[in-house]
Amino acid sequence: MSDQAPSLVIFCKRPTLFQGKQRLAETIGAEQTYIIAKALLECALEDAHDWQGPVVLSPASANDNNWAGDLLDRDHKVMAQPEGCLGHRLQTIDRKLREAGHDKTIFIGTDAPMLAPDHFQEARLALTQSDIVLSPASDGGVTIMGARKPWPDMTTLPWSTDRLGGELENLCLAQGHRVKNISPSYDIDVEPDLKKAQQDLAADPRPARQNLHRLICEFVTDEGVKYG
Repeated sequence: MSDQAPSLVIFCKRPTLFQGKQRLAETIGAEQTYIIAKALLECALEDAHDWQGPVVLSPASANDNNWAGDLLDRDHKVMAQPEGCLGHRLQTIDRKLREAGHDKTIFIGTDAPMLAPDHFQEARLALTQSDIVLSPASDGGVTIMGARKPWPDMTTLPWSTDRLGGELENLCLAQGHRVKNISPSYDIDVEPDLKKAQQDLAADPRPARQNLHRLICEFVTDEGVKYG
C-alpha cells in the first residue's frame, strides 16, 4: 500500500453514563457530559465519513467491536485497543496496521471537534515530506499524531499532562525522525473548553458540529451551567 492515502485511525470509547470526561462531569453533570460525549463522537465520525482513504475505528475494548462496526456507513476496519498505557496502545495499533500494509497513519481521538478539513489536509501533505506530524493542543498535548515510520517507544511519556506534546516531539527527534508541527487545535476536557468551542463552532457548517454547538448553547450560558 505504499502509494495509498494515509489511514485515519480514530481512538474511540463507547459513551457511557457516569464514565469518561470526569473533569467535565464535575461542572456540567454526568448526564450532560454523556450527551456531549455522544455529540463529540459524531464529530469524529463526520471526519471519518469525509476521509479520502482507509478508515480504522479503534474502540477501547474488544467488547465494543460490533458497536464500532456499525458506526459508519462506509467501509472501515475495526481494531480494538489492547490493555496498557496510551503509548502502548497507540504503538500496538500502529504496528498491526503497518504489518497489514498501512504505511502512513494519522491518529485522532473523539474530543477535538475543532479539527477542520484544513488540519487534515495539512497532515496529509506534511506526511509526504516528514516522518512525524503533530497538531499541538492548547493544553500541551496533541490532537493529531501522524507518522510514516513506526513510532518510537512512547510508553514512558507523560500522557494526559501539559508536557506531552513537547516530550513526544523531542523523543521523535532523538530517534532521527523529521517532525512537522501543523496548525494547533484543542480538545474538550473541562467547562472552559466548552465555552471556547461555543464561540468557535458558531459558524461551522458541518452538521455534527452544528448539533454540538446547539447542545453547548443549551448547557452553557453567560450566567453559568444549566444542569439537566
